[in-house]
Amino acid sequence: MNAPFQSRGATLRDPFTAFVADDETAELIRPVAVEHGWSPEKVNKGGLRNAVQSLSVSASPNILFVDLSESGDPLSDINALAEVCEPGTVVIAAGKVNDVRLYRDLVASGIQDYLLKPFTADQLRDAFSHAQMTISGPRGNEPAADRPHIMATVIGVRGGVGASTIATSLAWMMGEKAGRHTALLDLDVHFGTGALSLDLEPGRGLTDAIENPSRIDGLFIERAMMRSSEKLSVLSAEAPINQPMMTDGSAYHQLQEEMRNAFEGMVMDLPRPMLIQYPHLVQDTHVAVVVVDFTLAATRDAIRILSWLKANAPQSRVVVVANKVQAGGLQEVSRKDFEQSIERKVDVAFPYDPKSAAQAAKLGQALAKVGTGAKLSGPMNQLLAMTVSTVDAGGVGEAARAGGSLLGKLGGLKSLVAKKPKEAKAGA
Repeated sequence: MNAPFQSRGATLRDPFTAFVADDETAELIRPVAVEHGWSPEKVNKGGLRNAVQSLSVSASPNILFVDLSESGDPLSDINALAEVCEPGTVVIAAGKVNDVRLYRDLVASGIQDYLLKPFTADQLRDAFSHAQMTISGPRGNEPAADRPHIMATVIGVRGGVGASTIATSLAWMMGEKAGRHTALLDLDVHFGTGALSLDLEPGRGLTDAIENPSRIDGLFIERAMMRSSEKLSVLSAEAPINQPMMTDGSAYHQLQEEMRNAFEGMVMDLPRPMLIQYPHLVQDTHVAVVVVDFTLAATRDAIRILSWLKANAPQSRVVVVANKVQAGGLQEVSRKDFEQSIERKVDVAFPYDPKSAAQAAKLGQALAKVGTGAKLSGPMNQLLAMTVSTVDAGGVGEAARAGGSLLGKLGGLKSLVAKKPKEAKAGA
């Protein structure tokens, strides 16, 4: 029921079918159905259970109304309905449970609307009108044909370097400043902060996609994405930490494909362990943003990740972003020594600004939106320009240009350890 509507198959379907739990609801729906040109005989008794049984042996309608009043576990029952519903069916549900979390979970599972009983005829008309617009109207977030899709992947070389903060800000800027409909995909399923940092409630969309990859399609993306603004949508999760996510990575690849079709830009916040498990995730990325800090551990892992990107994502442009850069030589490793070790320049440097970071967290907004001062806005705009220009100008990644041997780079780390006491003395 989550696939995009296909008008060719619509001619073989009934336009409308309802399964209700009581006579009052049936009597309310029938005249409204007649107003829309639908047969009142298509309003059936039996609720959701009857709907599952009937649709398992017959074609699904274009618009399906189901009554959840007699359901003990509405979310599980809706998922069972999805198994028998054909792609393209728009589902409207009704029930007696007044719970915003249930509503969000149902919408994330694929239904279009949930009406709280008792509802009015006008509410029903609005729901039906919206369903018809979904079927016949164009998708509002389809990318313009003349604007190429941009896919940026943000990778932190170590935990705590601020990769998620950079990813959120880059996605916000691509939407608000570059004017592209942008998706932020946070693939840290258990501890992701994509939704949290933008003051959104993480839904079940991402976990449902991982558990049921066959359900991923255009309409699923439309339902599962949480809208932060007119130009920015987020797919993030907060799965229970006792619930492991077992997947071969096909769900992630399908998510990328559907987001490429639905959005003009995508920023993927990719936890570094996933590079090992699912290297195919970066095969289509245009820009790989590698977030570092000036520490010995980050230096070592930056060398390793840059080498990995050269082998696994040669098509991408690699942008090295140094975050939380402190003034006055207080870094564990100097910028000069860091750049010598990774054998390339740092492209963008963000200063250490705990005040702006704390303000962004309190407001539930992207750091790029809160940090309007010159010392943050300059690097932010620089990162945005490097990302967007990569596709607009047909740029080629720098990962393929990063030469040198990995063993040679790692061997040079010993010199950094020896230099640290001298640098500390000089800065004293």
